[in-house]
Amino acid sequence: MAPVNPVRVTERAQKLATDILRPGDIAVDGTAGKGRDTACLAQAVGSSGHVHAFDIQAEAVASTRNLLEVAGLLDRVSVHLRSHAELAEVLTPAQQGKVGVALFNLGYLPGGNPDIITRPDSTQAALEAAFDALRPGGRLICVAYTGHPGGSEESDVVLKFAEAHAAAGRHVEKIGYYPTPGKPWILVVDKPTA
Repeated sequence: MAPVNPVRVTERAQKLATDILRPGDIAVDGTAGKGRDTACLAQAVGSSGHVHAFDIQAEAVASTRNLLEVAGLLDRVSVHLRSHAELAEVLTPAQQGKVGVALFNLGYLPGGNPDIITRPDSTQAALEAAFDALRPGGRLICVAYTGHPGGSEESDVVLKFAEAHAAAGRHVEKIGYYPTPGKPWILVVDKPTA
């Protein structure tokens, strides 16, 4: 398989999300950033669905809200100034087990402070909580970057998460994964329907 083009890795992740989402679904953007993934998810779930977007930076939350407002999508999104590791605390009991897609785009805010990054410990907790919250047939998508300080360690956590789910017999795809530092890759884990 050819390496994933870094310019297109986020578009590929969004397509993997929209292939699964249906109108009325709940979705999670674990790393809101500039809001592009959040807006994509919000369009896919439609006016009857809802998206929870998380980011620890006020700048990212403001950017995401602004993009959603301009796009007319703010009414179907809750933007949380919180760690993605806290997603289980944010989802209502009615939303637990009903999430169609959980999408993570790890690393740091593009154009922001590169010292503020997602961390292995919070990412591991977030991935576990997100998978638990998926509906049958739901999908977890995680874009891991290895080219910044801390990225390889976080990628290793994502890889261990993938291996554990593969060992449990779940459908796991590692798109563009090579043990080459600096290259982003995408993890896809589908929740069984039965």
